[in-house]
Amino acid sequence: MQSTAATLVLYGIPNCDTVKKARTWLQEQQVEFVFHDFKKNGLERSTVETWLQHVGLDVLINRKGTTWRALSDEQKASATDTDAAIALMLASPSIIKRPVLQQSGAASAAVQKVDVGFSAQQYEQLLK
Repeated sequence: MQSTAATLVLYGIPNCDTVKKARTWLQEQQVEFVFHDFKKNGLERSTVETWLQHVGLDVLINRKGTTWRALSDEQKASATDTDAAIALMLASPSIIKRPVLQQSGAASAAVQKVDVGFSAQQYEQLLK
């Protein structure tokens, strides 16, 4: 029997404080989700391309983190080009702002919503 519920996938890394908060909040609200550790389980180009259909590079790339600061000026400059930015995110997933919550529809596997970051208010609105 096919489920009528939307599928939620939370992407991030388990030791990130914001990812921990998001996971805890989802569990407390009894929201079913799958956690995808993109450092351990990897990340596919098609996934990042899908995210970029919903959010911009400026939202998806974390320009405040230590991974960004460790990049060369040339790498930072290349992050404005979509293909180069995707390659950078795949090579260094820590550059992606976390968590990324992806919601797919029940009737199809098509991604309907992508949200980056976490706040309880933000998730309440997203999951209405």
